[in-house]
Amino acid sequence: MSKIKYLINRIIKMNYARMFKVTKNISKKKNKNYLLVLLDIIVCGIKYGAGYLDYELFEMYNLNNEQRKTYLTRTKNNEFIKNYNKKDFIKYFDNKVLFNKKFKQFLKREFIYLEEITQKEAIKWIEDRTLFVAKIIDGSCGKGIKRIDTSEYSSTIELYNFLLSNNYFLLEEMVYQHEKLDMLHSCSVNTIRLVTITNNNTVYYVGSFLRIGNGSFVDNLNSGGMSSPVDINTGIIQYPAADKLGKVYYKHPLTNVDIVGFKIPFWDEAKALVESAAFIVPEIRYVGWDVAITKDGPVFIEANPFPGYDIYQLPVHTPNKIGVLPRYWAVEK
Repeated sequence: MSKIKYLINRIIKMNYARMFKVTKNISKKKNKNYLLVLLDIIVCGIKYGAGYLDYELFEMYNLNNEQRKTYLTRTKNNEFIKNYNKKDFIKYFDNKVLFNKKFKQFLKREFIYLEEITQKEAIKWIEDRTLFVAKIIDGSCGKGIKRIDTSEYSSTIELYNFLLSNNYFLLEEMVYQHEKLDMLHSCSVNTIRLVTITNNNTVYYVGSFLRIGNGSFVDNLNSGGMSSPVDINTGIIQYPAADKLGKVYYKHPLTNVDIVGFKIPFWDEAKALVESAAFIVPEIRYVGWDVAITKDGPVFIEANPFPGYDIYQLPVHTPNKIGVLPRYWAVEK
């Protein structure tokens, strides 16, 4: 019954104008009949839980039925989240303050929450720093994060009032990434996304990626960044990076640094960090951990109990046209 309700809800809230536009673009691109493309999108939605954006992003029009079955779609991802993550404990990841407190030992940087300290204490903390990061408590997809340069404000009081009026209540020390990652793209902290499922006291990896900025302060794919899979055993990037528009990058367009073959420093230590944290909230078993690499080793940026699935199966990263679902099946077995 819940699946039927979910499907009905999706149908009611569907952006039909956008779906028809996607259908038209694919029809033109593949020189296929518009109605046949639309029908195939509907079939994929019913059989595989794929939305029209999944259909477009994963190029499901180029896949046969057996290949389509292996793709993690929006509906299937939501089912994993529901099965593995208990709703009452999601707050420890969604709320950035609760996350920082719960995983403080893995952050390795100072932070303050403006609603828990006095104005005098906040001003003292701000005055001791030239740069820091300000966050909205429930921001996501790289939004609600601002890099603060105190020299850009006429006074500390002005900055303090700006932070309060814009809901930037969580302030954190800057994370300075390892020089090797800085050479790749210095405007953003380029983070590793390690996706894990815990089962029978074991941590299983179902995804490992490097997210790379492209001229922006954040590296998130939804904010113009790019992503590439990393070999879980070696820490070496296997494929060119890709962004959400489908553009492929063998070298970074701003720095000309090679992406394919790039080896991430402190890779084993990054995995050890995740494995140490994975059971701190045992009720949340399916997590996307965002890890930064500093000159001294890995640190957490944040973690997501609603791990995205779109960056895992981009066409350039799946030349065999097999999605990531077999990894999830292996964990369940």
